[in-house]
Parts: sequence; structure tokens; C-alpha cells
Amino acid sequence: MKHLSKLLVVALLIVGFNNVQAQDENNPWQVSFGANAIDVFPTEDYSSFGNEFFNATDHWNILPSISYVGVSKYVGSGFSIGARGSLNRIDKLGDTSVDDLSHYAVDGTIKYNFLKSTVIDPFIEIGGGYTWIDEVGAGTVNGGVGLNIWFTENIGLTLQSSYKHAFEDYLAKHFQHMAGIAIKFGGTDTDGDGVYDKDDACPEVAGLEIFNGCPDADGDGIEDSKDACPNEAGSKEMNGCPDADGDGVADKDDACPNEAGLAALAGCPDADGDGVADKDDACPNEAGPAANKGCPYQDKDGDGVLDKDDKCPDVAGTVANQGCPEVTEEVQKQLNDYARTILFDTGKSSIKAESTSVMVDIITILKEYPTAKFTVEGHTDSVGSNSLNQKLSESRALSVKSFLVEKGIEEFRLSAVGYGEDKPIATNNTAAGRKQNRRVEINLVK
Repeated sequence: MKHLSKLLVVALLIVGFNNVQAQDENNPWQVSFGANAIDVFPTEDYSSFGNEFFNATDHWNILPSISYVGVSKYVGSGFSIGARGSLNRIDKLGDTSVDDLSHYAVDGTIKYNFLKSTVIDPFIEIGGGYTWIDEVGAGTVNGGVGLNIWFTENIGLTLQSSYKHAFEDYLAKHFQHMAGIAIKFGGTDTDGDGVYDKDDACPEVAGLEIFNGCPDADGDGIEDSKDACPNEAGSKEMNGCPDADGDGVADKDDACPNEAGLAALAGCPDADGDGVADKDDACPNEAGPAANKGCPYQDKDGDGVLDKDDKCPDVAGTVANQGCPEVTEEVQKQLNDYARTILFDTGKSSIKAESTSVMVDIITILKEYPTAKFTVEGHTDSVGSNSLNQKLSESRALSVKSFLVEKGIEEFRLSAVGYGEDKPIATNNTAAGRKQNRRVEINLVK
């Protein structure tokens, strides 16, 4: 008997320690074992009941061994159903001594626990069973109260007193007191995180109880499933992500994570407030448009037309002429005063050497108006045939144009035309008049 009791204790302890951190709903099974005492003091003697109920020395029958084993299953709402078996030796029937009588009992139980998940766990129990004293047995109806004191969530001390009312007169009504160890088990915790699978939102991954068993890998208080940066500790405001520079843009979205900046610029600063992030701004301390890399547009020639819009950025001009200088009537007159002094070899289109200085003056003027376009016009007097004069005027106009282009005037700015003798500016009846009519003009194309 003693060896059997020791083996039972070892087995039940192994069950208990392998099922730690349980609750009734998760660990529905409870095994209790320990010692029981049978008290057959007359239950109807209410006058002395208070004094004699705990008179263990005179009235209790105790077998010095494990003498009861009970098992129950939690079924919900505080209720458990179970069965219990017990044995004892009877040598006291109230105040009467008797020879050692064997005592065996098998009982069915319905238990109700008042509190849930507490260290002090009171309960009441009702049920029925069958009790034998020696070879005489009878059915009983039972009721009792008890208390579990849990050392862990699995293992505790259980104390209980039950009244057993026999249905037959030959079996004495009696009390059975029990003290023992209670062990709860039966829950499943696949990931071993202390949250049982039925309550575990992440049963395959170890987690935390506050997150229903789901993990928080970076320990920032935000469970991984709701954490935008599960492996980097962050704040709730940043949805679990860090914000090293404190600019309100999470590091994962921050193009400048170590410099406080603006959300509109992906967390980068903009010192001059021009809408171009400093890292992309060629002039970070001077506001300018993005199209110019954050730098302000210049007006090098100071004519009021920005260089980006100035057709002549190095020469002051007018706004009306897109920043280029306008050819005035005075300039036009000066051009023609020079052009009319160009000398050609007689009857030819070749320019005489002595006209070189005049050509230089013309070129200087044309370069001052880099966008202006001009027509080089050739004219003759009326001496000779019309066809000859026409050809001569055309060739002389082309000769002047070619000279100018050769000296650096863009060809697209110049056109050449010959009018022959058709546009005289003086009479052809005098030598002086014919001299005026033999001319070249350079006129602005408007």
C-alpha cells in the first residue's frame, strides 16, 4: 500500500509540472490526492457539534497514507463533474472504540467554484456514491464545502469537508474530511508562450499574453501584426517605426532620416523654403525654382529680363524684344550711311580694299543686335541694260552678305536681294545723282 501511494504521488507530480501556467477553461482536468479522515460522531447532536466537529483526537479515523484520489473535469461556468475513491480504517465510532474496520467509498461529484483564476479558490460540492464498512455497503447523498489554495496556476493545496447521508440505517451518517494536493492539467500551448491555443491568436509563434499570444519582436509595445517595422522599436504614433530625427516621418519613409525635415519633402529639410530639398538644392540658402535646381534665375545684363527668358543674356535689351536691344532709326540710318560708302571695282561685285574699315564698322553694329535680321540690298544707276544692272545689283548684295558671314555674322540673320536700277534715290541724269544710286543698303527686317 505504501509503495503504491508513493508511485501515485510521483506520477501526479510529473503530470502537474508538465502542464504549468493553466486556467480552468484551458486545463479542464483536475486530479486531487491526499489523506482523508472519517468522523462518525453523532451528526444529530447539534448541541455539541461546534465543539466536537474538529475533535480529531477523539473522533477522526485517519489512515496515515494517501487514502483518496479524485478526478474532475471542468465543464464551464464554474462547474466541474468528477469521481473520487477513498479508503480508511475505522477504529472510532463517535466515542466508541471498535476493532479496525475497513472503509471504502466511491463517489460522483458536482463541484462549483465561486471564483475564477484566484489563489484562494472556495467551492461547494454535491453528489452521491456508495460506501462500504467491512462488507456492509449503502448509497449516500453527499454535500460539502472546500477550499483550493493554488501555489502555481496548476498545483495547490485542497481542503474539504463533506457530509455523507446514508440511505440505509445500518450505515452511519458521517463526515469525511480531506486534505491533499490538487493538480490541474490538459491545456494545449503549442508555442509554449503561456497562452493556451484556444485563446492564442498566434498559436504557432511564441508571444505575449497582453497580445493574446502574438509576438512583439522589437519590444516596442506594438504586436508584430500591427507593427509596420516589427524588427525596429518605434512609437505608436509612427505605427511601430522609429523616427530618429523626430520630424514626424518614419525612418523607413524618410529620405533624410538623421535630419529633421518636412513630410512633403520625404523628411528632408528645406532651409530656404523654396520647395526644393536641401540635398537636391544647388543653392540651399537662396530660394529658387525647382526648374533651376533651387537657384534663383539671374539677369546678368540687368535689362529686367531673366536670363532664362533673355534671348540676349549678355547684352542689355528691352522686355518687348525678349531682352535683346532694338534697332533704332538712328542705328538703321548709321548702317546705311556706312553701307553706301562700300566701294566696288568698276562693273564688278568685288569689294575694294579701302572699304574694309567700313565693313568692320558695319559688323560691329550688327553684333550689337544679335537677334535682329537684315536684308542686304543692291542698287545700280540706269547706265547699261536693265538685265545687266539687275545681275550686278544681285551679285554686289551677295558679295556684301558673304563678307559679313565670313567675319562672323550668322547667315540666318542676313538675306541678299538686288533691285537693279528700279529704286533710285536721286536723278540718273547727272553724274552726282547716278553716284548716289550706285549703292548698297542694309535694312532691318521687321
